[in-house]
Amino acid sequence: MTGLSIVVSGPPAVGKTTLAKALAGEFGLQYVSGGDVLKVMAEGRGFATGGDDWWDTQDGMNFLRERERDHGFDRTLDAMLLDRFAGGGVAVTSYTLPWLAKSGGIKIWLDASHESSMRRMQARDGVTPQDAYRITGERYDKNRALYKKMYGFDFGADGNIFDLIINTDDLTIGQVADLARKTVLELM
Repeated sequence: MTGLSIVVSGPPAVGKTTLAKALAGEFGLQYVSGGDVLKVMAEGRGFATGGDDWWDTQDGMNFLRERERDHGFDRTLDAMLLDRFAGGGVAVTSYTLPWLAKSGGIKIWLDASHESSMRRMQARDGVTPQDAYRITGERYDKNRALYKKMYGFDFGADGNIFDLIINTDDLTIGQVADLARKTVLELM
């Protein structure tokens, strides 16, 4: 499946990483995380990025503020992701790639209510419901504003660019993966 590329996008804490890894395994693709690449950039700026929940910490939010001031981080990441996506053989998680990749690949949007995202974050990261609700909302709003300013698209508002949109509120990861797998097979 070296020619196949899949990108999974959506707001924080909806299951993007879990789905992209499942699809990578299913179709023999390399998993690439836009967030992990940004973490490496953050480490280069002196941030300690340990743990999957780093984006939800104060340091993670501080790096987001740094990215708001210096778009070079995101532009470098996005150029690398575009190149990898065009080359095929990848399942990528990215907020921006679905809008930036004008052709090719399969684009999947995972959606969920704010309350559902909050519950996922609370269970995954062990934070209070109040903190999870605040963090998911703040991350979504700040990233949405950042990408509107950088690229002019409205993150989360334009569903026409996606091959599949799944609301994950009432689905298990197995059900989400089955829906995505079926779409990928149909579009191959």
